[in-house]
Amino acid sequence: MGGLQRFEQKLEQAISGVFARTFRSAVQPVEIAAALQRELDNKAQILSRERRLVPNAFDVELSQTDLERLSPYDTTLASELAGQLQEHADMQSYVFPGPIRIAFKPASDLGTGRFRVLSHAEATVSGTLRGAGRETRAVLEVNGTQHPLQPPGLVIGRGSDADLRINDPGISRRHAEFLVTTQGGAGVAPGQGDLHIEVHDMGSTNGITVDGRKVARAVLRDGSRVQVGHTSLTVRMVDGGAGV
Repeated sequence: MGGLQRFEQKLEQAISGVFARTFRSAVQPVEIAAALQRELDNKAQILSRERRLVPNAFDVELSQTDLERLSPYDTTLASELAGQLQEHADMQSYVFPGPIRIAFKPASDLGTGRFRVLSHAEATVSGTLRGAGRETRAVLEVNGTQHPLQPPGLVIGRGSDADLRINDPGISRRHAEFLVTTQGGAGVAPGQGDLHIEVHDMGSTNGITVDGRKVARAVLRDGSRVQVGHTSLTVRMVDGGAGV
């Protein structure tokens, strides 16, 4: 029995025949499962002879009608689809950069019974940052979350000794350092001057790019985008920190 057939049987056991009757003339879950598997196959990037990196975040876009029919079952379906994807990844020696995430979203240009899958890599981010508890005037956005950028800065990497740990196979254990200082003139209280932020490559394997240009070090401003491995990090200034 193939993997998609087993998926259908598991889904029937989890949701019963109500789901199948609801979707008889609309998008079929097994079609979504097959499309997600194709997305992995098409996006796989070689890490080594035996390992390939694949996306782990998926948006399944549907018509509003199909989305409304799906809504009572979306949590169960997402869980079953994630399990099916993990099984397929194990068979193909695929590696996810973080937990599998599947979301269902409306698309106004899709008719009933049609859907599309969009995917990207979304690395797991964790760590305790230096300078915690100070007033935050700049942040680093990573995969939709914000992390304070405060003097003296922070080290990002995949290793346990990094201040901000990112579970991305394309990132070195200590990949890059963000250096944060304050610059002020006479009459400016310590720590209250303009922020100055730089990023330095720490001898990483794959290097860093800033706004699409590969660099060893660079001064960063509001909106600067730093790419490390498969992960994008964006500098955002907040509440009076715009003088980078």
